[in-house]
Amino acid sequence: MPLEIVRNDLTKMAVDAIVNAANPTLLGGGGVDGAIHRAAGPQLLAECRTLGGCRAGEAKLTGGYRLPCRYVIHTVGPVWRGGTHGERAQLAACYRNSLALAKAHGCESVAFPLISAGAYGYPKAQAMQAAVETIAAFLMENDMTVYLVVFARDAFELGGKLFHEVKAYIDDVYVDEHTDAAWERMRRQNLADECVMYECPVEETASLNDLLEQVDEGFSQTLLRMIDEKHMTDAECYKRANIDRRLFSKIRNNPDYRPGKSTVLAFAVALRLTLAETRTLLERAGFALSHSSKLDIVVEYCIRTGHYDVIEINQILFELDLPLLGC
Repeated sequence: MPLEIVRNDLTKMAVDAIVNAANPTLLGGGGVDGAIHRAAGPQLLAECRTLGGCRAGEAKLTGGYRLPCRYVIHTVGPVWRGGTHGERAQLAACYRNSLALAKAHGCESVAFPLISAGAYGYPKAQAMQAAVETIAAFLMENDMTVYLVVFARDAFELGGKLFHEVKAYIDDVYVDEHTDAAWERMRRQNLADECVMYECPVEETASLNDLLEQVDEGFSQTLLRMIDEKHMTDAECYKRANIDRRLFSKIRNNPDYRPGKSTVLAFAVALRLTLAETRTLLERAGFALSHSSKLDIVVEYCIRTGHYDVIEINQILFELDLPLLGC
């Protein structure tokens, strides 16, 4: 998945480069900055002394030393002053310049902290929005795996109307599904099974060969057909789905490939499918939408209400401790 939000210790990320939310001197400090310097060892500070500091929005690169990464990219985020002093542009520049530097040094994977959202006071929800928008724009034009690393739950904060609407929808749908008596659920399921039996009779004389000839097109064929029907290029589709190019190649080249459910849902969102089309795509991979799954309910709500941004949906799923789309 090209952009993934994870809970982890940034200093333990085994990637090509990690990004340090540094202060202008680049000589270490508290928070993420101090943790990176402690984990990297004194050689990192020695190299940083040669860089002459760094201005807000800029980025500079050093070795990783004792860290499990090749490089540390140091960037200085803006101090929050109410949002009227160019903080948003400076914060976006931190991500953009760090990614450009990583690309220039051949990095295929980069891990960021949530820049400026700690001691510099940038509101966490706005800091997250700036981060994902800037990274997503970069990934539409470049192939790289980017992680946004959050150390603890209280370090992540998501606001906004959509998040609260989704939570309310889950309460309405998921709770109803799980508060019915077991016998009532079983009765409804038995009734549904009987309806299927009567509505879809199978001719007793049908042979196995006859049945095999009626097999629907596979997931790969269905996906490629839908991409064409939506007048999308392959690259446009897998990038909007936040799917790695190599995974898409496997799906394209292997008609029998069976992806995970979250991958199918990511494609459904990227293609802006209706609920009926989403169910068809899921069926081709052997899945179905279920009100017993909070993940399914979130995606269902977003499709019903026309929210087709995979990264926005993944932020909601992350906050709810649910699997992300595209995994």
